[in-house]
Amino acid sequence: MFRVSNNLVGLLNLLTFVLSIPILAGGIWLSHQANSECERWLEKPVIVLGVFLMVVSLAGLVGACCKVSWLLWFYLLVMFLLILLLTVFTIFAFAVTNKGAGEVVSNRGYKEYRLGDYSNWLQKRVNNTKNWNKIKSCLHDSKVCSDFANKYVNVSVTKFYTENLSALQSGCCKPSSDCDFTYVGPTNWTKTTSGYSNPDCNAWDNDPAVLCFSCESCKAGLLDNLKSNWKKVAVLNVIFLVFLIIVYSVGCCAFRNNRKDNGYWNRQ
Repeated sequence: MFRVSNNLVGLLNLLTFVLSIPILAGGIWLSHQANSECERWLEKPVIVLGVFLMVVSLAGLVGACCKVSWLLWFYLLVMFLLILLLTVFTIFAFAVTNKGAGEVVSNRGYKEYRLGDYSNWLQKRVNNTKNWNKIKSCLHDSKVCSDFANKYVNVSVTKFYTENLSALQSGCCKPSSDCDFTYVGPTNWTKTTSGYSNPDCNAWDNDPAVLCFSCESCKAGLLDNLKSNWKKVAVLNVIFLVFLIIVYSVGCCAFRNNRKDNGYWNRQ
């Protein structure tokens, strides 16, 4: 007798298998079309995710529908490890994003960002030269500052100071407010003095390829952006965890059904 739990596990894994096909195809497409460091960095995780979903869903599908107990056991083991991994990651994500926020600046519509305000673990990741060079390449390829310059090209200094800039725009595309540079354009500033206490002031350059991409404020802006995204991901993970636990429970029922049915046929 075919059980409801087996049908449900089979259906869920069939849907997952179908989902894995475009993910894997997208990763392979990226590997052939990648023109930037950012795209090349994305291709491997996407391919691995596609293959992982395909293999696990096949194991669950065949194990549940064909009553192959060892495949279903493998599927449940992977599901258990995935639940454990997601739980650890969710707790970790909330922990490392608990610190840090933009600082409100007097007479400015935007905030300033300081690297020291964020967790030590995140600081170490962006202070690694190899990591940051890859991130800079991604930021440059994303045209975050060129779009920023085009958007505010005709804006007066008074109006510019009232704009609500994003963390990346504030940290990477303009100098820090305490540098006291003279505004010419969104990404064009004149240095008025020397001997700045803030090292970001010396790092600033009007060259569109340089700007403040090597500034600590840019790293802090990225971390603030990452912090916001990680918190959203962590909330989604909680929802996904509940779903995985339900699927895992149904899978356990299907596994128990397989063992009972196999035991029944062995007695015949």
